[in-house]
Amino acid sequence: MTAPAVTSPDKEPFWSALFTDRRIAPALGLGFTSGIPFLLVYGTQAAWLSDAGLSIALIGLLSEMTLAYKFKFLWAPFLDRYDPPLLGARLGRRRGWIVVAQAAVMAMLAGIAFGDPAHWLAWTIAFSVALGFAGATLDLVVDGWRITSVRPPEKQAVLSSWTEIGWRIGNLAAGAGALFLADRIGWRGAYLVMGALMLVGMIAAVLAPEPPSDKVPHPARAGLVDTVWAPIRDLLSRLGPMAPAILLLVAGFRMPGYVATAMAVPLFKHQGFSNTDIATVTKLFGFWIGLGGTFLAGALIPRIGMLPSLLVGTVAASASHLSLAYLAAHGGDGGQAFWTFAVTVGIDNFAYAFASVVLITYMSTLASTEHAASQFGLLTSLCAFPGSVLAGFSGFLVERTGFPLFFVLTSLIGVPVALLAFTVWAKVGISDEAPAKP
Repeated sequence: MTAPAVTSPDKEPFWSALFTDRRIAPALGLGFTSGIPFLLVYGTQAAWLSDAGLSIALIGLLSEMTLAYKFKFLWAPFLDRYDPPLLGARLGRRRGWIVVAQAAVMAMLAGIAFGDPAHWLAWTIAFSVALGFAGATLDLVVDGWRITSVRPPEKQAVLSSWTEIGWRIGNLAAGAGALFLADRIGWRGAYLVMGALMLVGMIAAVLAPEPPSDKVPHPARAGLVDTVWAPIRDLLSRLGPMAPAILLLVAGFRMPGYVATAMAVPLFKHQGFSNTDIATVTKLFGFWIGLGGTFLAGALIPRIGMLPSLLVGTVAASASHLSLAYLAAHGGDGGQAFWTFAVTVGIDNFAYAFASVVLITYMSTLASTEHAASQFGLLTSLCAFPGSVLAGFSGFLVERTGFPLFFVLTSLIGVPVALLAFTVWAKVGISDEAPAKP
């Protein structure tokens, strides 16, 4: 079997798709709701836990409440194969599961809202872990809808970028929105408002076009082992001899980012910035900066190719952590502290946004239509697992090294990842052939 490569992304003008493709508006809404849950278990919740008086080390350990995002590939095959009860007949397999997952997210956010991590941490942990499972499932089914709605794979870049824009708006709501609300109406009210925003995605799911693959007969029922193994077998077969290198690249691509993100909000709180300051810089200002990175990726990938974009993305994302190291060392000095905060975080947000779209597009081209949610879920779990595990120990490392050296070390993690990206590019080439099918 020849070495696999990814297909060339669609060269349709990025902005015109907003007016000519009826999938774009629902994609924005679906991306919006999928961008809400993660921060409410991870980054934003870290601010709540800091306000509750938990130690840096314990906050780092509690980043493992995102456990479901690492293992979501285990139940993804069942979402590809089976319809949800009741809603499947009306909305189809993928849109039906989207509404079910959104309802579960709403319920778990309400549960967290009525907890108190300062006095009843177990309650918060239990509902946060459950929210992780609901949010991971929502990611799976939204990605499954997106991938199966656009075929062949070279059409993925534009829809992936617009879905990512929706995700960033949801991320803004769960970040800046929740932080602003927490300062004004308290954390309980903030989490209840976040739950209500799931209604936007429910409307989008109803209005979204049904993927063509949902109209074909369901595959024959299979045993538990075969249901889970079939998508993995198909992916490995299509990737051929380059499978180990490609999967290792996916696993390492966001590792530096996961580790650094776990300690970003604790850094900002440690330097004395308020929830409102953090929201203004990381979410409001950072949102527009990140949107620029998203637009750049959507426009650049079709022009320079997928694999060169991967190399640029991993180098930029890892190098951007040096701005956080600078902030940790000098951000609290003098009257320009707030602007140092804004500029350095802006650098990190721009690079992260660019790298995210590149990786999403790359993984989308590797997934097949039949196993879209399963294979994309496997790839995203593979992407999340190493970095998330290391993030759990990030607080202990900060206590030993201090914040400046910690962020320098997270940047250096990206060096071997960049070398691997270059190796895959050199081995696969830029022929833009699709992964070979068995």
